[in-house]
Amino acid sequence: MKSKIIIIGAGFSSLSASCYLAKAGYDVIILEKNATVGGRARQLKRDGFTFDLGPSWYWMPDVFERFFNDFDKKPSDFYHLDKLNPAYQVYFGEDDSILIEDTLEKICTAFENEEEGSSIKLRKFIANAEDNYNVAIKDLVYKPGVSPLELVNAKTIKKIGQFFSNIKRDVRKEFKNDRLIKILEFPVLFLGAKPSDTPSFYSFMNYADFGLGTWHPTGGMYSVIEAMETLAKSLGVIVMTDENVKEIKIKDKKATEVVTDKGLFTADIVLSGADYHFSETLLAPQFRQYSEKYWEKKTFAPSSLLFYVGFDKKLKNVSHHTLFFDVDFDAHAHDIYDKAAWPKDPLFYANFPSMTDAAAAPEGKEGGFFLIPIAPGLEDTPELREQYFDIIMNRFQEITQQDISNNIIFKESFCVNDFIKEYNSYKGNAYGMANTLLQTAFLRPNLKSKKVSNLYFTGQLTVPGPGVPPALISGKLVAELIIKHQPNESPI
Repeated sequence: MKSKIIIIGAGFSSLSASCYLAKAGYDVIILEKNATVGGRARQLKRDGFTFDLGPSWYWMPDVFERFFNDFDKKPSDFYHLDKLNPAYQVYFGEDDSILIEDTLEKICTAFENEEEGSSIKLRKFIANAEDNYNVAIKDLVYKPGVSPLELVNAKTIKKIGQFFSNIKRDVRKEFKNDRLIKILEFPVLFLGAKPSDTPSFYSFMNYADFGLGTWHPTGGMYSVIEAMETLAKSLGVIVMTDENVKEIKIKDKKATEVVTDKGLFTADIVLSGADYHFSETLLAPQFRQYSEKYWEKKTFAPSSLLFYVGFDKKLKNVSHHTLFFDVDFDAHAHDIYDKAAWPKDPLFYANFPSMTDAAAAPEGKEGGFFLIPIAPGLEDTPELREQYFDIIMNRFQEITQQDISNNIIFKESFCVNDFIKEYNSYKGNAYGMANTLLQTAFLRPNLKSKKVSNLYFTGQLTVPGPGVPPALISGKLVAELIIKHQPNESPI
């Protein structure tokens, strides 16, 4: 008989793992607590508007290509991609912005307009970032994090110094213009830590940005989830929604049953793509690998205050992706990572998919997704949400020079309490565990349990880290471990 694998959660990493495991011949069942698949990448539909609830940036298209190619497919078999131009717009003040366009050549021109000679420095910086990207993708991120020796080869040895410097130091050594510094430091925020705490090697995110570009799948990021679900089901994966897992039962140090609100599922192997900390609370204490003290000491990526807003008119002076860096970048980062307090003057990000994708909003209207990064674990009240909505809307109007106060049809919000309720997220974090030096590769929580022989984990708290492309990779890595260590046959 085939071995039965129960997968908890239906986010990117779980769907990825399910495809690889089904292809290898296992019987795979996914149990998802919410009504739809996707995890943090679910979708909100209201009054003809469509929003991605979570991830909204499609970067590193080669990782998506590689995933689908593993099943003799390609992304275009499932969804259409547009390369955005501009990739994004960065505001520094009223009617004062820089457009980051769709080629390095154009970006060099924009840099040169800001700081004479900066384009030469940028080309050198991105050449190193591209080299780091190739090393990362070919030699590092597709490793399961079981040994430090995975990091050691002829290529990575040459990069060792870049793990002991940081992005902030490297950028500021070459660039003096504060606006350009902010743009170059921005991409590592996807990794969940301050530029000063992110190893220089992670400059490969700058190549993902300027070299590979920013893309938009028609229908939004949820189109990718739908594609993965379609692929998984075609391979024989059974997906069950509204199945809230309450317990993983252990017998003879093996996970044998997964208990939900509705019933009980027997298993030969259990894989959790849910929040790692939460997943371990499903176990009796003696089978947990990591204590509460362990989690408390870890550096977590930010949470977010999100607003999904329907406007009754088309907006002007903004792009599909628009960043508002008109306040002190370092002060906001301090509030997130050091002080753990609500920011006095928050940076924020806005996404207007209806500028690219007509189906995202009714004709003549605009859908806006607004995000304020905040520290995980903060107090979250309706009053605080309203206060910060007013703050960013007032600044948005002033900076983009348009009045939208009477054009809001509706708004919905999502914050710390929702991340906990909807995703069992530790302290309501939005992006998982940050990729700092001491939280990289084998130093992250393990894909395989050390205490339960047939229990595995995947997702943004384990290898390789936060972000959608890493989630796809995490699913592949854990599937390969299972295939290696768990024979595909049931003892029953």
